[in-house]
This record gives sequence, C-alpha cells and structure tokens, in this order.
Amino acid sequence: MITAEDITRRSAIAEYQVVGRPPETDLESLVHLAATMCDVPTAVINIIDDRFQHQIAAVGLEPASCSREDSMCAVVFQQQVRTIVSDAREDPRFAANPFVTGELASVRFYASSPLVTPDGVPIGTLCIFDDRVRELTPEQGKALDLLARQVVDVLELLRLTYELGQSNEQLAQFAGQVSHDLRNPLMAVSGFLELATDSPEMANAPHAAKALARAESAADRMAAMITDLLDFARIGGARPRRVPIDLEPLVSSVVEDLDATITSTGATVDVDTPFQVHGDETLLGALLQNLIANAVKFSAAAGVVPHVLVQAERVSAGVLVAVEDNGPGVAPELRERVFDLMERAAGSEVAGLGIGLSTCRRIVEAHGGRIEIDESGLGGASVWFLLPDARSAA
Repeated sequence: MITAEDITRRSAIAEYQVVGRPPETDLESLVHLAATMCDVPTAVINIIDDRFQHQIAAVGLEPASCSREDSMCAVVFQQQVRTIVSDAREDPRFAANPFVTGELASVRFYASSPLVTPDGVPIGTLCIFDDRVRELTPEQGKALDLLARQVVDVLELLRLTYELGQSNEQLAQFAGQVSHDLRNPLMAVSGFLELATDSPEMANAPHAAKALARAESAADRMAAMITDLLDFARIGGARPRRVPIDLEPLVSSVVEDLDATITSTGATVDVDTPFQVHGDETLLGALLQNLIANAVKFSAAAGVVPHVLVQAERVSAGVLVAVEDNGPGVAPELRERVFDLMERAAGSEVAGLGIGLSTCRRIVEAHGGRIEIDESGLGGASVWFLLPDARSAA
C-alpha cells in the first residue's frame, strides 16, 4: 500500500526529470570522484521510489534499475545517515540480499550517504561498494557525505534549468486559458441578480431574497477570482502572495459556491482538512473549486450518486491535500495528459473546455508544489496536490 511519504518522495523525484534518461555529465563526474576518493571500483547514484531503485549514474557497471525489495540502499536511505558495512555477509540487514548472496552480485564492502532534498525528503543514495572486505577511513566517509550533498545540488540545478526552460511556454498557455471572455457572462448574471433583488416582489419573498443574496455573494467571489487569476497571468508567473490559510473554512466556502451542483446531483462531500497552509487564498480557492466540481460532475456522468472526500495530511515536506471520488477514475496512460491545455478525461457528455486541470497544475506549481492523479479508495480518482511549508517554498 502506497503511503503519503511514498507519494511525497515520488513527487520530489519526478521534479528532477532524471529517471529513465541518459546519465547527466555532472552526475557521472561525481560518481567517478566518489570511486576515486574512496578507492573502490564501483560507485552509483541511486534514486529510490515506492517500487524501484534507479541507477541514474554509475562507474564500474552499467546503470540499471531493480525492484525496491532487492535494493540494499532501500533498507537504510530513509534513516538519513551514512551507512558503512565492511562485510555485508555479516550484517543481518544485508546478508540475504541478492546483491550479496551471488544471485545478482557478490557485494562485500558497502557504504552509502543519503540524498536528501532541500525540503527534507530522502530520495536515494550515493553508494559505493566492492566485492572484497575492506574499511573506509573517517576522511573518506566525510568525503562521501560531501559528494552526496553535491549530487543534490546538481539535481536542484537541473530542476531549475528545466523549470526556467518551460516557464515561457507555461505562461503563454496560462494566459490563453484566462483570455477567454469570462467577464461578460458573469456581468450579465450579476445584472440580472441585481434587477431581481430590487424587484418589489422580493419584499414578500424572504426565502427567495436570501437565495438571491447568496447568488450575488457567489458572483462577487467569482469576479474577484477572475481578477486575481488575470493579475497572476500578467505578472509573468511570479510566486503568488503567501499568507497563512485555514483549509477547513476555505473548503467550506468552495462547497457552498458549488451548492447548486451538489444538490442537483445528490452528491455527498465529506471534508477532513484540519490544517493550515501558506498560499494565495483566491488561487487555492480556484484550485479546490475545480477539483471538487470535477469530482462531482464526472461521478454523476458515470451514473452514480457522487461521493467526494476532501482530506489533508501533514507530511515531511508540507501538507498533502487529496480530492477523491467514486466516479470512473482516470486511466493511468491519461493521468499526465489530462493536465495539458484543452485535454479532457471524459467524453462530450461532460461539459467543459478542458482548461480546469491545466489551471490547477499552474496554481500548484506557482506555490512550489506538485499535483498528480492516482486511484481513490472510493473507487474513482484521487487528485492530490502537495503544498510545501512556507520556508520550503520561499
């Protein structure tokens, strides 16, 4: 069963864009340096997700992948301390490992230093090993730790380079999303609401007047949301303002705005978000509104009474928020594509232009976070996003 920490780690790894690609020259240089300084024939950089260990650079062997269950580094990397083993056959953690027994290799000496992201997420190791028993001097151990930190620095530079290369394209896409004529329909709705509110008949219809007041309030919030989204597009994708926000009342206001849709479909929306996050309230409100509205409408379109669960969990890198539903879900091969502009996960029976999830990704990434789709325990889709702590996203 995948855990929240596994999701956080997988998200952090994905940001570096190194798994499944040819080794980067700078990373290869670091493993060569590690092997030379520690006087061993083999050194590798291992990236470890919830299922596999990926060797993204190596000296002394060809980089490859193996299952996490077979990995020696997977046993120790989450402890976030250096590990040194003179003879792995005599260490109960490794004695039965296929890399020690001869099934995959015959490792004797093993040492590793963890790779920990600036957010405190362990993602793998810088590992050295030998097929003979030996020791590592204190100076060599310190050098291994130093080189592991250099590996993370290189990974961070790769991530920033990739993000900068994509920023102009992403900004153009986002501007295209919000360039649709959003204001005119909303102004028309507000005008009709104002006329209805001022009608003399409303004096004798308190319930209708109350409903109109709620509708006007929702229209005002929507107008403010559109203004802020347009401002966000104009400032060139700069980081949004970040203030403390209590998730519970924010989600409640979003659910209230979606009351008509929820009522018409008979949907149930359960909320368990007793946490505070740092971010832009308008943008995060737009994000949650998109995700909850999608969960309701796609579940209803699948012919079931929608059940939506909005829950949050604190993890090492911040707060993980998930919106789960009992709808049709999203096929694994479509889970990345649906975040592209004008892409949709369902047929024409569900209304929409296909810009919602693309906007959601833009908002989450502007907060320094990540958004993905997995299976839900309710049977449908689980769209989750990670919002890093204020210090991590600064």
